[in-house]
Amino acid sequence: MRKVLLDFMFKRNKNSIPSTIIPSQKTDLNQLPTDKNWLIWFGHSSYLLQVDGLRLLVDPVLSGNASPLPGTTTAFKGADIYRPEDMPPVDYLLLSHDHYDHLDYKTVREIKNKVGSVICGLGVGAHLERWGYPASSITELDWDNEVKLNERPLTLYALTARHFSGRSFSRNNTLWLSFLLETPHRKIYLGGDSGYGEHFKDIGERHGPIDLAILENGQYNLAWRYIHFLPGENLLAARDLGAKRLMPVHSGKFSLAMHDWNEPLREIVRRNKEMDDLPLLTPRIGEVLWLDDLDQTFETWWETP
Repeated sequence: MRKVLLDFMFKRNKNSIPSTIIPSQKTDLNQLPTDKNWLIWFGHSSYLLQVDGLRLLVDPVLSGNASPLPGTTTAFKGADIYRPEDMPPVDYLLLSHDHYDHLDYKTVREIKNKVGSVICGLGVGAHLERWGYPASSITELDWDNEVKLNERPLTLYALTARHFSGRSFSRNNTLWLSFLLETPHRKIYLGGDSGYGEHFKDIGERHGPIDLAILENGQYNLAWRYIHFLPGENLLAARDLGAKRLMPVHSGKFSLAMHDWNEPLREIVRRNKEMDDLPLLTPRIGEVLWLDDLDQTFETWWETP
């Protein structure tokens, strides 16, 4: 691990950051139809989705930085087109864990008055309370807990992940989660961060099949294989979940590892063709993914820069 950290600090891959502005699309989030089901990806693991009339914002990091030290882990040019002020009102803010690339102080503070309720893992709510959120708006969940959303026939399950947590010098004093959103019409798995393990098969057996799995794809290293997928393991996890479609995230915005910035998307496309040829959903940042359109196609935007 020490060698990995030293290499990361002093032997950075010059291709870990794109050489030009990456393609993106600035969609006005306040003008999206309220009667349709859609998802907008903001890069890395941040996205906004509307399902059955509810809006859920997941792990928003919109300050342009994914580190406690300003200017150290900055967003790629073109990946930073959305800021907290662009967010519409949301019913739920979902937080998978409290790492800086998933829980951003500046973003969460600035959108506070636009958030109806927060759902997070055990202990994570303390951060939000310190940052001005009322305790009454926060629901903390343990693995295998569930909650009904806005008294509708929508259920959110908090499920297992194999990762870790912590901010500053603290470690593992809060819980990390994955989520499953179940509606009368679909099941969407929101993976957060996780290494590959038997828990995906268990989740698939209990909750599958899954209509859409959103799984991490990027920021990997052999030394981190127990907390992040290595290339291809996300496809194995999707198979274990019984996923019908897969959206890869956790790339396209920040460089947290030593691989080429677009290697994760190239690799998942290549490996997917050799395996199950699962439908991959790869929108550009800001491009509308219409959840009911099973024929929507996407360009290989990561090959442009």
